[in-house]
Amino acid sequence: GWAALTLGLLLAASVATQACSWLWLSSDPPALRPGLPRWLLAALHLLQLGFLFRCLHALKVGWKVCWAKAEEEEEEQSRMAFLSHDISMLRLFETFLENTPQLTLLLYVILRTNKAEPSQGLGICTAFLCVTWSLLDYHQSLRSFLQDKYELSLSSSAVYFLWNLFLICPRILVIALFALLWPYGVAVHFLLVWLAMFLWISLQGTDFMESPGPEQLYRAMVAVILYFSWFNVAQGRTLYRSVIYHGFILVDSTLLALSWFWCQFPSDEHLYLVLVVSAALPCYLLGLALRLTYYKWLHPNVRAQQEGSYDEVDANGRTDRPAFHTLSVPDLVNRRMWWLAQAQFSISWPAGQRLLNRVTAV
Repeated sequence: GWAALTLGLLLAASVATQACSWLWLSSDPPALRPGLPRWLLAALHLLQLGFLFRCLHALKVGWKVCWAKAEEEEEEQSRMAFLSHDISMLRLFETFLENTPQLTLLLYVILRTNKAEPSQGLGICTAFLCVTWSLLDYHQSLRSFLQDKYELSLSSSAVYFLWNLFLICPRILVIALFALLWPYGVAVHFLLVWLAMFLWISLQGTDFMESPGPEQLYRAMVAVILYFSWFNVAQGRTLYRSVIYHGFILVDSTLLALSWFWCQFPSDEHLYLVLVVSAALPCYLLGLALRLTYYKWLHPNVRAQQEGSYDEVDANGRTDRPAFHTLSVPDLVNRRMWWLAQAQFSISWPAGQRLLNRVTAV
């Protein structure tokens, strides 16, 4: 049964990720598509090889960048950046739709059997690190839309990595503990929280995909991410949305842990879990403290205000936004990731540029 559930999670995550990859390829300009027939690209995605093909294609383009002539290098670099942004986003989807549920299931199996092989312990540790690393890679991809001086520094990377790690670990732990108490109840809990997150995303409004149907798929996948971790999807001030989200997750996780304590107080063989669960709340609070530290001193918007370096004055006379790279002609920009970067960093696009499908023409 556990093996069937693992394969089911793997298949569902792969199908959703391949669907997004195909929808993006279908809507991208012809100049950015791989030089393969459309039917062959469709066949690769049906065989669940679309994401792998994207990675190989990006390596091929990167190799061309290394050997490109001076007049061709800039265009090839823009193409490479476009592809890397998509790969970063797809990797994030794959992580939270596939790896994170499997990590929760593995932790549940270990707690249920009260046995852990060294390889399982190592796998759990590396899985937590990989999940957090995918968030850091996604954030780094968003930061590439800013000027070079706003690139992610080592200290910013460390703080961003740690606060995500300290917030995700307690969340997955209490879900696994709740599964010990009521295995089928986890499915009910996930469905209810997922529906709440999906409704919340729909109320905020998103403009990530090209049409309403694929947009619902995107919202459904982001709702899965929100079940485990924070993910900003809308433009505007995020403080109140973040407070609401973390307050909801904190209350929900606390109720899950208390239900385990109340209905199934740990036996002698599970007494170590008392210490682990007792450390979960301080761990989550530490993650919130690190998150506040990041947004207080290390976020690009704060640095832009401190340095007085702005791109342009917007319609309301405000100049509190970090500046874009100076773009040349022509410059291809990944519209999907640019939209998320604008939501994350409140960036305004310089005058004279307009979005065309998935690229920006200067």
